[in-house]
Amino acid sequence: MSVKTITACVLAWLIPGGGHFYLSRWKRGATFLAVILVLFLLGVALDGRLFGWTPTCFGILKFFDGISNGVFYFVSRIIGLGEGSITSFGYEYGNTFLYTAGLLNMLLVVDAFDIAEGRKR
Repeated sequence: MSVKTITACVLAWLIPGGGHFYLSRWKRGATFLAVILVLFLLGVALDGRLFGWTPTCFGILKFFDGISNGVFYFVSRIIGLGEGSITSFGYEYGNTFLYTAGLLNMLLVVDAFDIAEGRKR
C-alpha cells in the first residue's frame, strides 16, 4: 500500500469526497460531498443523535458510525449539534439519516482505496 493510497483513504474519511478530490475525480468527489452533507444535515435537523463512546455492543457501533462522518461529526459535537431528543418526532428518522451518512462515507473510503490502487477507473 502506497502513501498515495493511505492519504486518499484518510482524506476520504475526514472529508466526504476528499479522497476523490485528491485523486482528481472532481465530479465524483463533489457529488459524494453534497450527498453526505445533505444526509448529515437532515439527520441533525430532524433531532438525530451523534453518539459518543459507550462501552456496549451497539454503543460502540453507533460511535464508529458517527465518527465515520469525519469532520462533520467532530465539528457538530464541538458546537453542540446532534444532541438529539428522544421525544422529538423526527428522532428516529434523524438517526437513520446520520447512520446512512456515516456508512455511505465508509463505502467512499473503500472506493477511494480501489481507485488509488488502480483496481477501478
